[in-house]
Amino acid sequence: MALLLRTLARQGVCLSRPHYGVLYRHAAPMGTTAKEEMNKFWAKNTKLNRPMSPHLTIYKWSVPMVMSITFRGTGVGLSGAISAFALAALVLPGNYPHYLDLIHSLSVGPYLIGLAKFGLSFPVSFHTLNGIRHLWWDLGKGFRIPEVYRTGYTVIGLSIITSLAVAFLL
Repeated sequence: MALLLRTLARQGVCLSRPHYGVLYRHAAPMGTTAKEEMNKFWAKNTKLNRPMSPHLTIYKWSVPMVMSITFRGTGVGLSGAISAFALAALVLPGNYPHYLDLIHSLSVGPYLIGLAKFGLSFPVSFHTLNGIRHLWWDLGKGFRIPEVYRTGYTVIGLSIITSLAVAFLL
């Protein structure tokens, strides 16, 4: 937006007499199409015997990599779940005790209920504890590789312990 306003201001554009050429005056015509450029790129890489661009399959998985992916995944999953629950609470007929009685009427065993509680509590505890870890990083602390691994294993361990506590003690 700033670039557009600056371009319009430099050209002294008058609103009563618009100059449409101002917006594309500096554009260079394309000599080749995207498909031709892509074909040249792959031909060059094949000729030089280069591998494909880096992908997840060439990396050795590490704790920080998995923690980062899981942290983002739990954030997206939790925000989606909260949004879906809020939408369901607004749209669905009945009230909370009605749906709680519906769940109780399914007659699922205590192990399945415990597993469901663990499945609900682990993303919350992991995301919370890893968020605290990120706040620690925001202070500029804990960036050495051994500390990154140690705090990662600590977050995983504490997440499992707190999830088990929530699942089986509540």
